[in-house]
Amino acid sequence: MLPLGGLGEIGKNMTVIEFDGRIIIVDTGLMFPTAEMHGIDLVLPDFSYLRGRADDIEAIVLTHGHEDHVGALPYVLREIGPPPVIYGGLLTIGMVRSKLDEHKLADSAPLEELPPGQKVQRGPFEIELVHLAHSIPDMRGVLLKTEAGSVLMTGDYKFDQTPVDGRPADVSRLAEIGKEGLLLLCGDSTNADRPGVAPSESSVGPALLQAFAQCEGRIIVTSFASNIHRVQQVIDAAVALDRKVALVGRSMRKNFNIASNLGMANAPQGLFIQPREIENFPDDKVVVISTGSQGEPLSALRRMANNDHRDVQLHSGDTVVFSATPVPGNERAVNETIDRIYEIGATVITAKDAPIHASGHGWQEELKLMINLTKPRYVMPVHGDFKRLRLHAELAAAVGIEQANIFQGRNGLPLEVNGEGAGFGEDIHAGVMYVDGVNIGDPDDAALRDRRDISADGIFIVVATISSDDGTVVADPEVIFRGVAFLEEANDLVEDVSDLVEDSLEEAAKAGNREVDLIQEDLHDAIGKFVFQRLRRKPMILPVVVEI
Repeated sequence: MLPLGGLGEIGKNMTVIEFDGRIIIVDTGLMFPTAEMHGIDLVLPDFSYLRGRADDIEAIVLTHGHEDHVGALPYVLREIGPPPVIYGGLLTIGMVRSKLDEHKLADSAPLEELPPGQKVQRGPFEIELVHLAHSIPDMRGVLLKTEAGSVLMTGDYKFDQTPVDGRPADVSRLAEIGKEGLLLLCGDSTNADRPGVAPSESSVGPALLQAFAQCEGRIIVTSFASNIHRVQQVIDAAVALDRKVALVGRSMRKNFNIASNLGMANAPQGLFIQPREIENFPDDKVVVISTGSQGEPLSALRRMANNDHRDVQLHSGDTVVFSATPVPGNERAVNETIDRIYEIGATVITAKDAPIHASGHGWQEELKLMINLTKPRYVMPVHGDFKRLRLHAELAAAVGIEQANIFQGRNGLPLEVNGEGAGFGEDIHAGVMYVDGVNIGDPDDAALRDRRDISADGIFIVVATISSDDGTVVADPEVIFRGVAFLEEANDLVEDVSDLVEDSLEEAAKAGNREVDLIQEDLHDAIGKFVFQRLRRKPMILPVVVEI
């Protein structure tokens, strides 16, 4: 069992299950970049372990349609090639097909719905999906059976007894799995730090209606675009208060349309208006459902907060409802967005102010229940930062799992399990991969290092012209700098750098040095040393020597 993502972090979940040289991949998720990842669009698991092993892959199995579980699939398919089959629930397959269509990969991807309870054989693996409850319909745990034993990957889950769609987790099947004998449980650790039981998703609807009823102006609700149940409850509240609804954000519109076509969401005829029509209706007759609950830089709500949205301009009297909590790591971006909304004069309601959000991940008592139902021999917490992985391990010990049978791992560290025992194997040191536009690279890519350096200390560009005959200077050096902070004596510094360049070039000419590359290296070192002495900064130095 080789985790390539999801351990020591919240996001980019991807796990390789290997038996007898054959492979099942469970989930292919991504993460969104942090503030210091300049120009990076997406962060992927490091799946280089799978390069050259496409023929060994029996299937990719997807637990549900959230980006941190399916978002990297187009890049995996492009880099490794399509597997024989990709399994998932009905909504998951619908959302993934739409995503792959955007990447022009839908025609070559062997997508197939696998109903819960139905068993299929792929090589040495028997695959079965188990219905679980989450904040998105069609959440599935993945049960893999082999001659050596069975593994259950829970994915994201909670034991919601009153889910919006009326389909609670299949507790009876989980209990049967425990009776049959489960070798290894890999369980969601997201809320291992929260005691008790998570509130039901159906409790959010009445709270939203109550909050909406107190709003006199426009209501802008932000949530995960994939949280179909939450979007449906917002729509129901809007209908009850005779307000029109505008879906803002491409993923919000796309996901609702997919769910609608599959019969998992609905809205009365004439309820929806286009975002450009919002200004045509009184403020007290409009509800906007928007992406951007995590403060994503290009999301609809973030653009609204920065007065940069084409159709929606926030103003005093608006109420912005955050029907989501920040994913660990996103708190700063969310707080910045909220503060900007207050600056505009609008009001903000978060889950701290009213019960308008329910987590899709089980709390401590639910994690204990999963272990007690499935009765695994070994437990490996997944899907969480290191704090939550440890807390989940402590919960497993509390309900009777032997300490020696609980494994706290990390990305790239395989857990080797058989009927006789379990232990960690040789670390393959799986890191991350970055998506920059359409290209994939690793964190050590020179372009990324350059971006970090420029963002920190700026850049100096020096253009020098020398004679191709004797190497003497034939024109005054040109010095250009950008992003150099607190530079009050710019003119003096430029003159000093120019003098330094001329002196360095004259020395090279006297020494008979005619190699342009060597001259540029000497200039780089001399300028870098001089600038650091003057500014205590290390900007990027780009010397350009031109021969004429």
